[in-house]
Amino acid sequence: MDQQMIAGYAPTPVAARMENHGSAMLRVAMRTGQDLFARTGSMIAYEGFVQYEPNPPAVRQMASAWLTGEGTPLMKCSGDGLLYLADYGADVVCLNLANESVSVNGSNLLAFDAHLQWGVERVKGLAKFAGQGLFNVGVSGTGWVAVTSRGTPIVVDCGSGADETYVDPDALVAWSSGLKMKAKRSFKASSLIGRGSGEAFQIGFSGQGFVVVQPSEDSTDRLRIRG
Repeated sequence: MDQQMIAGYAPTPVAARMENHGSAMLRVAMRTGQDLFARTGSMIAYEGFVQYEPNPPAVRQMASAWLTGEGTPLMKCSGDGLLYLADYGADVVCLNLANESVSVNGSNLLAFDAHLQWGVERVKGLAKFAGQGLFNVGVSGTGWVAVTSRGTPIVVDCGSGADETYVDPDALVAWSSGLKMKAKRSFKASSLIGRGSGEAFQIGFSGQGFVVVQPSEDSTDRLRIRG
């Protein structure tokens, strides 16, 4: 085989705990004592010695909250080596938290360091969205989190300007937990054609922090629970 033909796809030297290999693959540098929670079924390859524990006790404690349809079944990964994760070809974004907290839509959560504090949380003030986005997974501390996006996302720095940032709730992936949020209702004539009644909701963000937005307003996959 001509090695030059495949050289461009070979792994690069490890530079961080979590990093991208291409846009749709996550590589995690595993070390003994540095366990990882990852979406069940997301492992596509690994090098070295890596073990998996599906539905660990810490996850079972949260299981009742995941019956809302925002479910994120997780497995615990431990060992030494390189672990590769993916989720049906979705783009992957790595977030390095430094004593920070982030709120992630359950269907967009791919992996996070097991030592981080986390739990299923109710997103306050969004009950008017008819059940969408009511429950997220909150992750906080210092460590790595990986989220997925249906297409190349945009990460908006809400603290870079005086204006508020508004996002369609179906396109929302994650946001800094310290941001202020408010709901806004508007009427879009274009929504009268195709889908919807013409009445739309957006979520407004303000303050210091970031918002991750995917280029999709289709919420079909949000109810998907991967086995």
